[in-house]
Amino acid sequence: MTNRIRLLTALTLGIVLAGCRTSGELVVDNGGAGITAVRTACPAVGIPDYTGDVTLFRSPTSKTLADLDVTAAMTDLTSTCNEGGEQVYTEASFNVVARRTDTRGARSVQLPYFSTVLRGGSAVVTKRVGTVTLNFADGQERAQASANAAAYVSRAEATLPADIREKITRKRRAGDPDAALDPLADPEVRAAVQRATFELLVGFQLTEDQLRYNATR
Repeated sequence: MTNRIRLLTALTLGIVLAGCRTSGELVVDNGGAGITAVRTACPAVGIPDYTGDVTLFRSPTSKTLADLDVTAAMTDLTSTCNEGGEQVYTEASFNVVARRTDTRGARSVQLPYFSTVLRGGSAVVTKRVGTVTLNFADGQERAQASANAAAYVSRAEATLPADIREKITRKRRAGDPDAALDPLADPEVRAAVQRATFELLVGFQLTEDQLRYNATR
């Protein structure tokens, strides 16, 4: 668990390690078979583990329910993508729902969040930090706000080279030496797919203590 927390701390601070997402389907045609890659130049969009909610306490040294102040969570993450130009533009939108324990008086709570573009599951291309503001009316327990994050990705860098696409999609017939081999097992193909894979990740910009709390509660 300690190693997991250390990795996630690096994520919220700017050095991100995350899994590479690819997908494919097997296509059989006239006795031949090949892999048709189901991928796009648009980055995958998601919320990393343990960064989609945040808990604030009245006392920085206490983590008891009696000292609970505000809890908030990201919900309804959606994205749009325009991959028609040389720069692929992706915008992610999400809601933040929050609850406070003391409903006396009107109050505004500002929560920082990050948006990070990863290449190949580990290389940070860009990172930005924004703020979402939650406004509680007097006597109101719950509040909600919306926020968004956007990113540009080079279409050329997110596109597989022609020779790599050919290796992946080439149809293979029974009896071919490589008929039973997964093309993604080829180190060259795997590395090319990884280089062309981008992700847009959003989450709360947590402190080390907040991240540890989420990971261990």
